[in-house]
Amino acid sequence: MSMETVSEALQRLASAGYTDAYRAEPQGLRNLSSGRVDPPETFRVDEVVRFEGESDPADESAVFALALEKESHSAKGTYTVGYGSLMDPLDADMVSRLATSPRR
Repeated sequence: MSMETVSEALQRLASAGYTDAYRAEPQGLRNLSSGRVDPPETFRVDEVVRFEGESDPADESAVFALALEKESHSAKGTYTVGYGSLMDPLDADMVSRLATSPRR
């Protein structure tokens, strides 16, 4: 059985309704479609797909399937980060805050 690639994971998640994309910013996670920024603690992490580089640690990455449900709006999307020792400090902060946010 072959491993799923990052692009295949993103396509699968988009088919499941995770159509928005997020990027880390100092204020939180920015929805690249709407421009809205929300703190990572307000998201539910529905799935994490990790990818390990066979020979290069720089190839490690993770895709987070996120859901945001507030009274004023809701969204589902993905947040893709480099993973491991070469992770960007801003992404590391966001991932840590996602990991410690309460699950619904």
